[in-house]
Amino acid sequence: MDPLLALRPWEAPEVTSWRRLPMNAVDRRAGALKLDGDWRFQLLPAPDAPLSDVWSSAYVPGVWTMQDTDDLPQYTNVRMPYTEFPPLSPADNPTGVYERAVDVPAEWTGRRIVLQVGAAESVLLVHVDGRPVGISKDSHLAAEFDLTEVVRSGERAVVRLTVVKWSDASHIEDQDQWWHGGITRSVLLYATDPLHLADVTVRAGRYGDLRVDCRVRDAGGALPERWYVSGELDGHLLTQDTGFDRDDVDDDRVSEFLGEARLLTTVPDVRTWNAETPELYDLTVRLHRADGTVADASHQRVGFRAVEIVGRDLLVNGERVFVRGINRHDFHPLTGRTVSYDDMRADLVVLKRFGFNAIRTSHYPGDPALYDLADELGFYVVDEADIESHDHAHEIADDPRYLNAFVDRVSRMVLRDKNHPSVIIWSLGNEADYGANHDAAAGWLRRHDPTRPLQYEGAAKLGWAAPELASDIACPMYAALEDCVAHALSGEQTKPLIQCEYSHAMGNSNGTLADHWAAIESTPGLQGGFIWEFWDHGILQRVNDGRPVGRGGAGLYDNGVTSPGHRWAYGGDFGERIHDGAFIADGVVFPDRTPKPVMYEHREIAAPVRLECFRHEGIVIGNHQHFRGLDWLSAEWELALADGGALPVSGRGDPHLATLTAPAELPELRPGETAAVPLPFELPEDGGEAWLTLRVTTAGDEPWAPRGTVVCLPQVRLRTAEPKRSAPAVQNRSVEVDVDGDGLLVHPLLASAPVLSLWRAPTDNDELGGMALRWRAWGLDTLVRKVVDIRRAAGQVTVHAEHATEAGVVSHVQVFTPVEGGIRVEERAELPEGLADVARVGSVFETVAGLDLMEWYGQGPWESYPDRAFGAPVAHHSVPVDELFTPYLRPQESGGRHGVRRFTLSAPDATGLTVALDEPRQVSVTRYRAEDLTAVTHHDELVPRAGCVVHLDAAHRGLGTASCGPDTSPSYLVPPGVHRWSWTLRAL
Repeated sequence: MDPLLALRPWEAPEVTSWRRLPMNAVDRRAGALKLDGDWRFQLLPAPDAPLSDVWSSAYVPGVWTMQDTDDLPQYTNVRMPYTEFPPLSPADNPTGVYERAVDVPAEWTGRRIVLQVGAAESVLLVHVDGRPVGISKDSHLAAEFDLTEVVRSGERAVVRLTVVKWSDASHIEDQDQWWHGGITRSVLLYATDPLHLADVTVRAGRYGDLRVDCRVRDAGGALPERWYVSGELDGHLLTQDTGFDRDDVDDDRVSEFLGEARLLTTVPDVRTWNAETPELYDLTVRLHRADGTVADASHQRVGFRAVEIVGRDLLVNGERVFVRGINRHDFHPLTGRTVSYDDMRADLVVLKRFGFNAIRTSHYPGDPALYDLADELGFYVVDEADIESHDHAHEIADDPRYLNAFVDRVSRMVLRDKNHPSVIIWSLGNEADYGANHDAAAGWLRRHDPTRPLQYEGAAKLGWAAPELASDIACPMYAALEDCVAHALSGEQTKPLIQCEYSHAMGNSNGTLADHWAAIESTPGLQGGFIWEFWDHGILQRVNDGRPVGRGGAGLYDNGVTSPGHRWAYGGDFGERIHDGAFIADGVVFPDRTPKPVMYEHREIAAPVRLECFRHEGIVIGNHQHFRGLDWLSAEWELALADGGALPVSGRGDPHLATLTAPAELPELRPGETAAVPLPFELPEDGGEAWLTLRVTTAGDEPWAPRGTVVCLPQVRLRTAEPKRSAPAVQNRSVEVDVDGDGLLVHPLLASAPVLSLWRAPTDNDELGGMALRWRAWGLDTLVRKVVDIRRAAGQVTVHAEHATEAGVVSHVQVFTPVEGGIRVEERAELPEGLADVARVGSVFETVAGLDLMEWYGQGPWESYPDRAFGAPVAHHSVPVDELFTPYLRPQESGGRHGVRRFTLSAPDATGLTVALDEPRQVSVTRYRAEDLTAVTHHDELVPRAGCVVHLDAAHRGLGTASCGPDTSPSYLVPPGVHRWSWTLRAL
């Protein structure tokens, strides 16, 4: 019997690394023989099932669940996708067998030959020419196997990689993501001299001190005489540490096989590395034979920096930095878990452009290229071990059968990634309770790398200030903002508080994000956190057969919208019996990496340049960076005047008719400094409301943005509007208001009259937070309108209607008054005390077809809501109606614009309507009624209406993040009682 199969590693936690080489930080990607491409493939129902004579093909790297097999993706959050308890796995256990011939280069004769499998999910068994080579687990780290005694240079070898999907290891890889199976990262074959660098450890401090520790092995046994190591940094030679005894080890015999050397230097006037200025130096370490020839070499990019915790502050190079973080999974809508270098770079470029400076590798180590990119582009990284036992966390945390797996996964991550300056914190994993296995892994880590702090959220169950060993940082998830502030003010805080997850981005979400950061920036002891998460994990799916599109689907989606016949699939869409639905769609970008509106909110929250205030001596500008000046930025002033010019009535005019621009010269400011600059415009005396925006862009090309890329749009109000609520309407007595027998307004531009609305198509937060259930129980989604009274007097019509709900009767009064060129509508709604928290209070009406452009003065141009409006500047905006709607993966309330003062809806022939509001209001204009959105589960099921569905809200509930985390704050709830609003409708 095959000795690897006899071990049955998918059932045995103690079988983890048979003949697998130790992990190290020597990068062998350059010069390696890449084995990516099509492999012969069979998918077996179980690991011990016999192979057939029929082979198909599968692309490596790739998951078979996305390559037209019968084993399709499955999504679960907490639950395991099968019922067996750890360490057992199900009998039905898909097993992929990959096979290909490899021509071993003839020039590798006499060299050490190594096979590297970048990642395989979840158990990997390696055979070469039918001979067993080794086993590996851990779906997100590479496994290397020495093939020197198995293959011959100049000859062909057959490599077989068998991947078993379910195993004991699956129970500690129970992360909130799609379950796949396959080989997810590149497969390489490389050769080294028998005398080779076994590991290189780089320690580069903020003051220019550099220490390089090298470990050397010889495949033939004892190390040769007079070998030595040299190194150079940007062309400057390093010195040998002659006081370091390379043979100073406990076992004399070990020293014959394992040598050590240390190189030192100090760089004068060192350029330190940080996320704002990620300065890197090129380091080359060479291993020499006795005759001076080079046997092996390692190339590293070195960043000089220091990470430390002082009191309750996390410091980088002595500075307390704000951690503006994101949680990131490996994901692609066509290839699942497999991501290319270009994919990863595009991820980081998007994050950099929207103000993020930190990544948590949730919940496993990323591809090595991710860390190279983080070093280069400038990101602080929390590197997280591949440990999550969510469904069985309590049992596994202290289970000695899993002890080796915990230590193995943490130690291999650290050994691989320790030389990256971007990695500032190690994480022991995620949602795996807290037990002895964590303490064991933490003990190894602290001994091996004392230069970085470590964190583990599960230790928080002992208290945020507890001196437990497994976390140097208080890193809770989804803690209420008021609890964080209270902890920081309590006097009991002992360590930095940086939430590992906060502000859950599921659907139309991320309410109160600006409130969080206002508290963080003003409260010592609070230092930031990581938003959950980067991606909506929607898989591109063919509607006709329900299967993933796979690698050939490029071009079938754009700007978050799929082409006809396709849709974004989420949990349950592949026929899974056990799944967690749309909870997988919780990112700040869509599956095609299109930014959601929250990204613009975050960009302004993280703005490096701020307009602090407007005072007599001018505009106060502040530099809110930690290390950098403002010389890398350019700027332009934009002045928006509410009454400086009417909105274009043509419907096709310049939307910035009332906007003035002027060049801006940014002052020379060091981080944290402010300066006042003169007001760039002279305000008209009769102009009304005025807002000043500083359009800040990159002055030159940055590695993550070309010249002219918008960095932020800070804004300050220069003058408020005169109150209009008490201004009387100038009645046009020559015009009659047309109201039908039910008291509904009749107007040639309206397809349906304005009526009361208390309901919105529930967001994911509304559904999972329980609000939608309550609203349905009250009957807010099916309000029945009953006319109580209609009164007419001098052309004015007053309509009183009531709406019965399970919580009491809602009274609604509308007063229609003819005014010059249109109709003024004054409304009053009184909600009983039982309706203590509704979605909205306002009017909804529909327009005739053909109005396809919205122009407005207010916040925009992107979607905004009462508790997510910080990033939407007040200005004159213009957007086609069809682009106002945001296609969140599960259809729901979207497309709102906060703080709208007035707007027009126009047709190509310049006809249409304009609405002026009594004060800034929440407005939405889309092609969908709330019931249209509520009735479907995917966007391919939606049929847009010909006209516009318009909501004008006196009050609109905040979004919050209650799908996972705190709801919105009380100040953003809609209370019972009396609500008043008014608006004027005119034809263009």
